[in-house]
Order: sequence, then structure tokens, then C-alpha cells
Amino acid sequence: MSALLCLLAGALLCNSIPHLAAGLRGEAFPTPFAQPPGKGLSRPEVNFLWGAANLFAGLLIAWRWLVTADFNAGLATLVLGFVAAGVPMSFHFGRVRRARGDAEPF
Repeated sequence: MSALLCLLAGALLCNSIPHLAAGLRGEAFPTPFAQPPGKGLSRPEVNFLWGAANLFAGLLIAWRWLVTADFNAGLATLVLGFVAAGVPMSFHFGRVRRARGDAEPF
């Protein structure tokens, strides 16, 4: 269970970054609340609140169950969750932006 919590904390912390950044820049960005979910755009306020919820949930999990003073398997698993969430999100949102014409293809 501890490993799953570590992965979840890492994924939530990673997911908070693009939503907080978009919300704070006043930009629309896909959220689970958009139509269609994960592809349509949500207002900046929704992104900020979604990012803040992810940040606080990830920090709560890390603080409550994972905080230690040294590098351990729990922290390594949290980092793995962060990377495992970030790489697929970068591919997904890159495809969404290219389909919308917001980004140049590689």
C-alpha cells in the first residue's frame, strides 16, 4: 500500500504543475472537467483550483505517510510516480495542442 501511495503522491504533484502554471498565467488548459474530458479547455480558474487540489493532496499524502529525513524507497517511488505521470501527460497534451493547431509538430 505504501508503494501505491508513493506513486499517487508523485503523480498528483506532477499533475499540479501544468494546471497551476496555466491558471496563474490566465490560460485555458484541458482538465477532467472540460468537454470532452482531458481534451477540451477549462477556464484558468478551474485549472488553478484543480492544480491546487492536486498539490495539496500530493503533499498531504507525502507528509502523512512518506516524510523521512533520508532518501529511501518511498521517496524513490514518489519520484517514479512523478516521472510516470509527467511523460504520458507531455505526450497527451502535445497531441492535443498539435490537433488544435496550438503547437508546431516536431
